Amino acid sequence: MPRKAVRPMPYAVSEHTKIMLCQALKKKMAQKPLDKITIRELADDCGLKRQAFYYHFEDIYDLVRWMFQQEAVSLLRQHDGALLWQEGLLQLLRYLEENRAVCRCALQSLGRSYISMFFRDDIHAIIHRTVDELHRQAHFLQAPEQGELLTQFYVIALAGVVESWVLGELKCSAEELVDFIDRLLTDQLRGALDRQKEESLRLNRPQGGLAT
Repeated sequence: MPRKAVRPMPYAVSEHTKIMLCQALKKKMAQKPLDKITIRELADDCGLKRQAFYYHFEDIYDLVRWMFQQEAVSLLRQHDGALLWQEGLLQLLRYLEENRAVCRCALQSLGRSYISMFFRDDIHAIIHRTVDELHRQAHFLQAPEQGELLTQFYVIALAGVVESWVLGELKCSAEELVDFIDRLLTDQLRGALDRQKEESLRLNRPQGGLAT
């Protein structure tokens, strides 16, 4: 049965309604799996008609995407820049910690790969900037494919570490985790770049003449 058309509402009212639905969803996600939550109960909790939900979101999963984009990913983007990513990551981890029950529900209901896609682009940008900055400090121009390989490796590793921390598999504070990630990225990437630099110099070193 086709849905009835819903008249457009003012932007401020629309955003307020989205936030209400988001808060209602978070309360439910702290209590039960995502697939047990219905649109009708979210609408009822917000004093809305069920049809009003569809004006804003296609389904509950669309609401989950919006929630993480608005509340979590934006924390990284607010601290965009090579010198500020640690603070952005710390704010993100604090958000995940404050909403641990919600995040666990999302991870367990949707799977790790589904959730990590919300953060992967921004984590990729963080690591890519770090790799570029270390290149500049080392005065070493690296082939683009090598930089991307390093970036992708650490993106996967960092996403996995954050997910394990959310699930309680790693016992450390948000501050300790950011410090560990900072030192790991800096030390490991610098070491990898040093090895690549040495290899490049070795391959480009002129070969000695044949003995007579």
